[in-house]
Amino acid sequence: MEHITNHNIDQTVETAVTLGNFDGIHLGHRQLICTTLSEAREKGLRSVVFSFYPHPMFVFENREHKALIMGPDEKKLSIEEMGVDLYIEYPFDRDFAAIEAEEFAVELIFKRLKCKVLVVGENYKFGAKQKGDYKLLVKLGKEYGVKVICVPSVIFENERVSSTRVRKALVEKNINLANKLLTMPYFIYGEVVKGKQLGRTMGFPTINIIADPDKLFPPNGVYATKSLYNGKMYFGVTNVGINPTVNGSVKIVETYLFDFKKVVYGEYVKTYIFHFIRPEQKFPSVDELQSQLARDSQSAKDYFLTDDFKQWADKY
Repeated sequence: MEHITNHNIDQTVETAVTLGNFDGIHLGHRQLICTTLSEAREKGLRSVVFSFYPHPMFVFENREHKALIMGPDEKKLSIEEMGVDLYIEYPFDRDFAAIEAEEFAVELIFKRLKCKVLVVGENYKFGAKQKGDYKLLVKLGKEYGVKVICVPSVIFENERVSSTRVRKALVEKNINLANKLLTMPYFIYGEVVKGKQLGRTMGFPTINIIADPDKLFPPNGVYATKSLYNGKMYFGVTNVGINPTVNGSVKIVETYLFDFKKVVYGEYVKTYIFHFIRPEQKFPSVDELQSQLARDSQSAKDYFLTDDFKQWADKY
């Protein structure tokens, strides 16, 4: 997959394009991307996902809690896995946001991308003061020979699927719902770094991941997880938090992988979160923490035998 992160987006072949922020690549986003891929295959076009960086919420600061379900690397990884030909993260700032809707659609998307099919969600808004919508795109598409497809909102359990809904589920520790909305387990992807190595002395050697600082983490606590390393999945238990028992103060993602003995500093691991076990807490002693880690590991193993996990077992 080609990945463009600057203004040099001009294409030499005709394309099928979908537009959006795509934070989380949830059910609704996947419908947009899958429709684009289908149109591209049918018409012999290059498939394009056109997004923005940074996310507009960081530019306008219009949300109380600004955080991404997926960091940039995680989003790129997910889009690539779907088979997209070109992923564009177009630079976003206030000047770009002030471009008139018609100029954005015609000059940037239709002309520079040689767009022949454009796929958008029914609620998609764009251009200065968000004046552009699906109806404007249909009108412009007829003038410039572009087929515009509007994809209706995806409804799950009687409610529209959205990134806001996924964020809410994660914050409320409703990991099962968040994962269903995402169509895959929420994951944290990052480089493995050296920690305090205390877990190793207690018989629970862990890997510590540095994740994107703008990422939305679930509440501090312990979770049943599986981690992908070098093409193989490992069951485990993950602490998201600051490790208060050993005077931690910085957010970390620390995972104990069952039956894993490798040293993988500097390598990248993807950790999928499936189930909340307990909140993070401070223990009176390291010995009591060690005993709790054994109980947490057993809780995770028990979860992986439940019906709740069966829906993911074949794929993750």
